[in-house]
Amino acid sequence: MAVSSTPTRPDQPAPAARAPRRPRGEGQWALGHREPLNPNERIKKDDDPLNVRDRIENIYAHRGFASIDPQDLRGRFRWWGLYTQRKAGIDGGRTAVLEPHELEDEFFMLRVRVDGGQLSLAQLRVIAEISREFARDTADITDRQNIQYHWIRVEDMPEIWRRLEAVGLQTTEACGDCPRIVLGSPVAGVARDELLDPTPAIDEIVRRYVGDKQFSNLPRKFKTSISWLVDTPYEANDIALLGVDHPEHGPGFDVWVGGGLSTNPMLAKRLGVWVPLHEVPDVWAGVVGIFRDYGYRRLRNRARLKFLVADWGVERFREVLEKDYLGRALLDGPAAELPAKPVDHIGVHPQRDGANYVGAAPVVGRVSGTQLAALADVVEAHGSDRVRLTPYQKLLVLDVAPERTEELVTALRGIGLEARPSAWRRGTMACTGIEFCKLAIVETKRRGEELVARLEERLRDFDADISIHLNGCPNACARTQVADIGLKGQLVVGPDGRQVEGFQVHLGGGLGMAAGQTAGFGRKLRGLKTTADELPEYVERLARRYLAGRSDGESFANWVIRVDEEELR
Repeated sequence: MAVSSTPTRPDQPAPAARAPRRPRGEGQWALGHREPLNPNERIKKDDDPLNVRDRIENIYAHRGFASIDPQDLRGRFRWWGLYTQRKAGIDGGRTAVLEPHELEDEFFMLRVRVDGGQLSLAQLRVIAEISREFARDTADITDRQNIQYHWIRVEDMPEIWRRLEAVGLQTTEACGDCPRIVLGSPVAGVARDELLDPTPAIDEIVRRYVGDKQFSNLPRKFKTSISWLVDTPYEANDIALLGVDHPEHGPGFDVWVGGGLSTNPMLAKRLGVWVPLHEVPDVWAGVVGIFRDYGYRRLRNRARLKFLVADWGVERFREVLEKDYLGRALLDGPAAELPAKPVDHIGVHPQRDGANYVGAAPVVGRVSGTQLAALADVVEAHGSDRVRLTPYQKLLVLDVAPERTEELVTALRGIGLEARPSAWRRGTMACTGIEFCKLAIVETKRRGEELVARLEERLRDFDADISIHLNGCPNACARTQVADIGLKGQLVVGPDGRQVEGFQVHLGGGLGMAAGQTAGFGRKLRGLKTTADELPEYVERLARRYLAGRSDGESFANWVIRVDEEELR
């Protein structure tokens, strides 16, 4: 029997219609949502993070770690390149359950900006000196062209800044919700195929805007890539500019926006505009301004520019940029031409001036102050004053006389830097991992070194390029989803039924770095995981199957798409 609702008496007024619910605000400043909606936004509103340097130099460096205000320690310190590092001995199973103060040590990771990857010999020597004196000889090359130290004490920061800034280096906004390092081609200014050197635009952006409080409170981090050549991971950045020769206006740049990986990966999208070199800083500032004013600040996991671009679309984004931030229309432009094959600059290559540059590979970006000091001696002894870092954890030596090139290759090998590396050393990257990172679940650097050593022993003459990216957590700092073999760290069930360190496997990902390549994220097969101990055996098995089953000239990514799942397990 149906139950009727209570009838309305004839003398009762009808209930008022309920007003439509207002959409929840996303914390967009331009729409009037200025009140902080999460603790991170509150910290930034309470005090501009750039102000913390004064407290570091005048209070914390004198009173020590225990004196640091928690909001400075876990928030504002990042704007000066400082994160607390992970306390030793805490396994990955406790990463997500411990409080920050339980995870962190009383030492810091410190990032040094190397915008465009460009280092002079004097800068390289200072980096090495700081590593040996203050960082227990640590100095990793990151895939953002930074140098990353560990074991830094807050007491030493004033002296570290003094030495870095004396040679034109800085840690300003190397981390935090602000404009991070500007990626650039490691061969800018010397490449034979480069029609326009973007270095002046990169330098101007850094001079004008890094450390400027108009952009020191963004919804989250903002990543940039500016290169004439297609030799940076441009589709994974918030803004990227690639060189293009306009049929009427000549050399300039093609603009992409809204790229980013992590747990919700998205590829950048072309705006369809052509920008001359002198307008690059203004266009860059306009895109950052849109992100500052319209970016989603309510939820941290939706606070990247990629979500705004996905919701707006490129047409609206371009319209707002032109109308509200530049005050002028941008010229339509063609897409950049992609090279015949991906470029990483490893090996010996001619410069436009007749000299050579030499690209060399450490293993998974791990170097040391001692090694970098030896590198500086080698570079100087061979008549060069310029070293470049790449977005693939490698380095280059520029301006080498042709008759001294082979001598330099041998000298680099003598200090552990290989200019003619195996495919495995050349193609493998790893993030910081559980050794120092508070977000990590598994070890990465050591696992990467072990993997390269095993594959060099068993498959030394492997004749194809395969990229292997190891990440200690889902955040994809090592660009896991766009590698041939992407390895996302997690706990897995081992042979004895207990949880052990392992990786979820992504296969066949990549960016549009060469003609004919289609950018896309790696294939995830149900249940395809490996323990960390079994990783070398799994990669070797997969590589052998690829060698045996590939068609003529077939890339690893295309082979992954074509074959049955069982071939990939």
